[in-house]
Amino acid sequence: MADLPAPATVCQTCVDMGSSWVHLRQCLVCGQTACCDNSPNRHATAHSRQTGHALIRSAQPGEQWAWCYPDEAFFVPGEDGGWELFEE
Repeated sequence: MADLPAPATVCQTCVDMGSSWVHLRQCLVCGQTACCDNSPNRHATAHSRQTGHALIRSAQPGEQWAWCYPDEAFFVPGEDGGWELFEE
């Protein structure tokens, strides 16, 4: 994965089209910040489909989790500083 910048505080695609979002997600491959699937435009999922970038993380303050689209897998911070699969 790339050395990523801090996530943006807006979904720029939504801003450009005059729309709104609910929550933000950051692509863990390229760093793009986009809106979640609860948002009207679902730009994070669209980005994944268009680019093949499979991993996102929450860009919401206080949230620490990641998601893998192809595997439909949920990850939480691991003890070693990376991500580990969340299993109930």
